[in-house]
Amino acid sequence: MRDYDQNPFIVIWEVTRACALKCLHCRAEAQYRRDPRELTLEEGKNLIDQIYEMDNPMLVFTGGDPLMRTDLYDLIEYAVKKGVRVSMTPSATPKVTKKAMEKAKRAGLSRWAFSVDGPNKEIHDHFRGTRGSFDLTMNAIQYLHELELPLQINTVVSKYNIDYLEEMVELVKSLGTVLWSVFFLVPTGRGKNLDLVSPEQHEEVLHWLYELKDRVPFDIKTTEAPHYRRVVLQRQKIEALDGNNGKVTKKPDFLGRAPKGVNDGNGFLFISHIGDVYPSGFLPINCGNIRKKPLSDIYRFHPVFQDLRSPDQYKGKCGVCEFRHVCGGSRARAYGVTGDHMESEPYCTYIPERYKQLQEVHGRKVD
Repeated sequence: MRDYDQNPFIVIWEVTRACALKCLHCRAEAQYRRDPRELTLEEGKNLIDQIYEMDNPMLVFTGGDPLMRTDLYDLIEYAVKKGVRVSMTPSATPKVTKKAMEKAKRAGLSRWAFSVDGPNKEIHDHFRGTRGSFDLTMNAIQYLHELELPLQINTVVSKYNIDYLEEMVELVKSLGTVLWSVFFLVPTGRGKNLDLVSPEQHEEVLHWLYELKDRVPFDIKTTEAPHYRRVVLQRQKIEALDGNNGKVTKKPDFLGRAPKGVNDGNGFLFISHIGDVYPSGFLPINCGNIRKKPLSDIYRFHPVFQDLRSPDQYKGKCGVCEFRHVCGGSRARAYGVTGDHMESEPYCTYIPERYKQLQEVHGRKVD
């Protein structure tokens, strides 16, 4: 099993911050033009070499919009020839043509991920800040199927779509999706201006996802919701598993899933368009730059990364929670809400027994 103290399971590289969309929640606060300080093609190849040497984690090209980078296919081809598993999350703009997809497939791209944040154009286009984005996405997905490239759908749970999640399931199912990645908003970038769904709604959606996972033909993963692992363990403990139990056969996910829970800075790292390294794109603590220090040194030895891999040092209820080593709460959301990456997950409703006991000892009431 991969040792997350030494090597990540997944690396996200923001190859550019340029993007034509104006998404309400954009972590990157993307801009229309490319930054002249972006990592060059040669620097990008060197970065891929460094990533490969860290036990060859999964690599995701993101942005901004990766397609705004003219040497993107050279980077994909270089990574694939080294044996790196590569995925990409482009924006649904007119740049997403069938020709672009064919070029990505020839370069060896393993999977294409699109964001769909509503079951219809009204909800999705509003959230993405661009009229026509939904229709462009649906057209692009059709091209993807024609080219037989696996599809991942990313969806942000927000106040705009929380009442339409069942409709989202039907859409995701109809699109022949391999993996549905459900992202729970973190207040960073433009997302600072959005209202997060309540802690109670977080919990309801996590339990709903657990009940959903065995009746759909695609895999489900959560992003910035590590407490989904706690929900899974709780539910598995109280439910009697009987054979296949009516489970639906999944489409094969050839990129593979993490053998143990990944969290900000713990099996996960993010590299910006200019080479800055962060525990994740949603936890904006700059831990160094690959132009000055090897990526492996930053990941393994920077104090923030080491903190994030030390669940026993978490504060408040997260630090004494019996699920802290499999969950740990969203460190990004803790930072976004409290300013402290080691504080408790503020949108988790679970109260650990040990925390209750400690509060009672100190004469404090715990709800």
